[in-house]
Amino acid sequence: MDVVEVAQGRIRGACVDGVWSFKGIPYAAPPVGPLRFARPHPAPTHVGVLEATTYGPTVAAPPQRSPALAGLIADSSRPGGDALNLNVWTSAPGGSQLPVLVWIHGGGFLTGSGSTTAFDGSGFARNGVIVVTINYRLGVEGFLWLDGAVPNRGLLDQVAALTWVKENIAAFGGDPESITVAGESAGAMSVLTLATMPAAKGLFRRAIAQSGDGHHVHSVGDAQLMTLELSARLGVPPTPRGIEGVNLADLHRVTNDVVTRVTSGTEPRFRAFRRLAFQPVVDGEILTAHPVTAARAGATNGMELLIGTNADEYGLFTAPTGLGDRMTADMLRSSVDRLVDDDPLGLIARYRAEMPTASAAQLFVAIQSDWFCRVPTVLYADARRDAGADCFMYEFTWRPTTFGGHLGACHTLEIPFVFDTLKDPWGGALRGRDAPQELADQMHTAWTSFVTRGHPGWEPYGAARRVRQFDLPGAVVTDPHPWRRAAWEGRI
Repeated sequence: MDVVEVAQGRIRGACVDGVWSFKGIPYAAPPVGPLRFARPHPAPTHVGVLEATTYGPTVAAPPQRSPALAGLIADSSRPGGDALNLNVWTSAPGGSQLPVLVWIHGGGFLTGSGSTTAFDGSGFARNGVIVVTINYRLGVEGFLWLDGAVPNRGLLDQVAALTWVKENIAAFGGDPESITVAGESAGAMSVLTLATMPAAKGLFRRAIAQSGDGHHVHSVGDAQLMTLELSARLGVPPTPRGIEGVNLADLHRVTNDVVTRVTSGTEPRFRAFRRLAFQPVVDGEILTAHPVTAARAGATNGMELLIGTNADEYGLFTAPTGLGDRMTADMLRSSVDRLVDDDPLGLIARYRAEMPTASAAQLFVAIQSDWFCRVPTVLYADARRDAGADCFMYEFTWRPTTFGGHLGACHTLEIPFVFDTLKDPWGGALRGRDAPQELADQMHTAWTSFVTRGHPGWEPYGAARRVRQFDLPGAVVTDPHPWRRAAWEGRI
């Protein structure tokens, strides 16, 4: 069945090796003109059959700020205004009632798209899971606080996409009552933010958060600070009309300059932006509470959760960029001083004591990875557990031989293992030629099991803090890094 019918009309996809794909399906009206900074509006109906055999336009985003990373990870951007679209992979269009996985891409709420080839859903589809990948507004259009505009526009786009899936996925063979929302990095942060949003209530049953947690939100005051800094650099009022008067190339150039400045950690007034410049905002209406606070109060107890991190997240930002080769003890101390408000030398000393043979670069990766991903993820899992819910936790620990073995189990490395897309070129320079298909089989099977029945195949996190480490060989371990968790107590 290459034609399905949804609320907006009929759509034609393509079938390859028993998997149908439907790409570039609009789930909301194009966010252009008066809709650029508005809530997402319903997608218009169309006459005839919409050809959905190629990816649609992606959200316009600034170029990658790191030339080294830009050369390693393929650009999936496609120009065009009708960027609020999604892609569907299914093995059985029609009335099959299959579980559904909705994937939210990462990129720091500033870059990325749902058409990245590593997210190809064919592998899941062959195993009885329908995959949906989405685009959503990013950066200025999606997350900049603007006077007179609705906040959290990117989150509202995600809600609109989930609503479209809930209402239309049955046409592709999906079960609207068995939806899992998943994401990596900013996508994972989005997932755990959506879990506490009133507008997203009832839209999904399960969640998967890879290398991202619920700590990444701004207060209104911090969001306004970012707006004032950007608008001052642009020389325009902090309003939709002011931003609309700036051409896109200039907007992207200045945005990158401002993001680099505010995330550097060198200016005390920007300390709230040490993690990310653009984040969801706790505005009191769309996002009513901090996601971690809400989880601690039991707001996510009805949701099944799989959550985890990679062992060396920050390896992505050190080995390929050359930062690791340049790292000195003084640079390490300066970097940690920007992360913590007290006793940075004591924190470094704790890591040196536990990692006595580590270089300055290895200590940098360990500290940054724990600060940004590992410890906040543990704290989120603890908050859920203490509220009476539990989760399943994993750690991806396989390390490639690329970059002289210094890359480690870095940020994004697990994605093609999860999607079973190791043969895709995306990220190939990171994982190299020795990436084990056996490990991809294990992870893909675990994710498929969780999406299908809410259980990935190992015991829940619980009071023992059980973690499934994915490597060859892998194992389920208990509280694998207690000293690292203790080192950050009271600091996050």
